Amino acid sequence: MESLDNLNSINDFNIAKQVIPGGVNSPVRAFKSVGGTPPFITKGNGAYITDVDNNTYIDFVQSWGPLIFGHCDKDIEKAVIESVKNGLSFGAPTLLETALAKEVISLVDGIEKIRFVSSGTEATMSAIRLARAYTNKEDIIKFEGCYHGHSDALLVSAGSGLATFGNPSSPGVPSDFTKHTLIATYNDLKSVESCIALSNSKGSGVACIILEPIAGNMGLVPSESEFLEGLRLLCDKHGILLILDEVMSGFRASLSGSQSFYKVCGDLTTFGKVIGGGMPVGAFGGRDDIMRLLSPSGAVYQAGTLSGNPVAMHAGLVALQKLRTNPTIYQHLESLALQLVKGLQEICTSFKIPLQTCVRGSMFGFFFNANPVKNFQDALKSDTKMFAAFHQGMLNAGVYFAPSQFETGFICTTMDSKLIDEVLEKAHKVLLEISTHRI
Repeated sequence: MESLDNLNSINDFNIAKQVIPGGVNSPVRAFKSVGGTPPFITKGNGAYITDVDNNTYIDFVQSWGPLIFGHCDKDIEKAVIESVKNGLSFGAPTLLETALAKEVISLVDGIEKIRFVSSGTEATMSAIRLARAYTNKEDIIKFEGCYHGHSDALLVSAGSGLATFGNPSSPGVPSDFTKHTLIATYNDLKSVESCIALSNSKGSGVACIILEPIAGNMGLVPSESEFLEGLRLLCDKHGILLILDEVMSGFRASLSGSQSFYKVCGDLTTFGKVIGGGMPVGAFGGRDDIMRLLSPSGAVYQAGTLSGNPVAMHAGLVALQKLRTNPTIYQHLESLALQLVKGLQEICTSFKIPLQTCVRGSMFGFFFNANPVKNFQDALKSDTKMFAAFHQGMLNAGVYFAPSQFETGFICTTMDSKLIDEVLEKAHKVLLEISTHRI
């Protein structure tokens, strides 16, 4: 396939590797699973990004989700500039924190109090600590394939049994830190029941179950309704807190995140991405009787110098207000996502290439897989070599998809049907060339 001119990116990547581990500050950016050199981005505008070699791409990553209105949205940009002129950070309360808190609480059922942090990792880590304090239990249950940040207790891999305590999946994480983390299978209630029974037999008890109700970190794999409803019932039965990790899906899948699809409330919910409007931010919230245990109201300690940063609060506030006043945005974004994945499905069918697709609001995903994907083990059966070839071909054609089969794509409001048709035309050419070479 014809390659883009990316000599500057290659050079910049080599320089970066001399001073930054792997040349990147988050692993997936290194393009390890798709090959080639990651383009070094200089600017973005709407649906497009431009790299140091002046190549322009249609961007379906959108900073991994937060940019619902695309790059350099004028209203969010104005809010950021206004806040910067008043000061970058104070480490003190501001009215913007209260305003954004009220906005989130008004849009998501089950949240009575919320606390802002600086990342999704902080949010999930803090929510789990709070759950353990509230329940006075030690164990937690997470699901294989769901990612909740890189805190030690959550960097775990599953064992061979149906219900296992997690083993560290990264060097530097002591096994003592993960011995209270049990791994269950996504969309499989029996595996959860087995985990609960195992924990109870050990005398620890399960403090919380944490999951992405719309998983976006093994590719896009939504919960089945019966599964999420069953989790809610299990939690109520056993005195376990349900933590919904909506760092990715919150205000992305719909104005109320997963609730528009499932009507299931978490005892605690974590947020990120969209509530910062593109600025680094995270949050966790829930019932007042749980949240009041946080210091300074209670004894559970959590703090952060830059928590509630006024620039991020203002950007997020404007983003949520724009969404609240224009709820039909989600219908428009979903229609574009459906147009894209249906078009890809038709192209792949014509070339006898297996493909599974999924859409949740403005989120979309696709797997080169002959069978439906309901959990991480299903996702692992996807043809990653095909994805890598497709990704490289589309990148050369000026389309930027997430550089991993196990990530989610995002639509923004500056995209339209004509742009999706353009992408599908490029996809047809790329898949035709791949099919020709396979034959």
